[in-house]
Amino acid sequence: MTLSFFDQFMSPTYLGIPLIAIALVFPWILYPSPSNRWLNNRLITLQSWFINRFTQQLLLPLNPGGHKWALILTSLMVFLLSLNLLGLLPYTFTPTTQLSLNMGLAVPFWLATVIIGMRNQPTAALGHLLPEGTPVPLIPVLIIIETISLFIRPLALGVRLTANLTAGHLLIQLIATAAFVLLPMMTTVAILTATVLFLLTLLEIAVAMIQAYVFVLLLSLYLQENV
Repeated sequence: MTLSFFDQFMSPTYLGIPLIAIALVFPWILYPSPSNRWLNNRLITLQSWFINRFTQQLLLPLNPGGHKWALILTSLMVFLLSLNLLGLLPYTFTPTTQLSLNMGLAVPFWLATVIIGMRNQPTAALGHLLPEGTPVPLIPVLIIIETISLFIRPLALGVRLTANLTAGHLLIQLIATAAFVLLPMMTTVAILTATVLFLLTLLEIAVAMIQAYVFVLLLSLYLQENV
């Protein structure tokens, strides 16, 4: 029983071929492509409104130099949001529950922000390692602490996304299993459990959207420090 709860996080294979690539490509198929018509349908209009609003909020604290990242950050947000929400459907696989995938997204983006800071303004980038007005005896210790915190950032990005989605999926499966087990014995308790499951599903939808937003928001904050 214990192993079966974690089977949902195993990468599915078919004839020995991992299907995670299909799971990563599939969300892009669901989005309609923009058209050149003056009047679009409601879905494309809603999609454009959402992307425009998100881009405005994301780039609000950034200076014009960071606006070059608008396309890639918005695409990453839409990508993570689609994967997280599709993973809540029955009999689906959520690639963002894999720490390797999340770290593969977090490390390159974080490293890009650090490299940009070192190239454009190396003095300011290195100045973040030592706060102004630090007593001389504490300088070596603070430099070590700030350096460690700098390198922990991508790990925190990946682990936060993985842990939140994994915990939500496990909780949903545990409560759903309890509802099915209690149904023939205690119908009233099973109905209450199913109600809790429904409310938890709504909560997990919100968590899926919030975690995708937080991932991109933290990347934009790291970018803000280096542009």
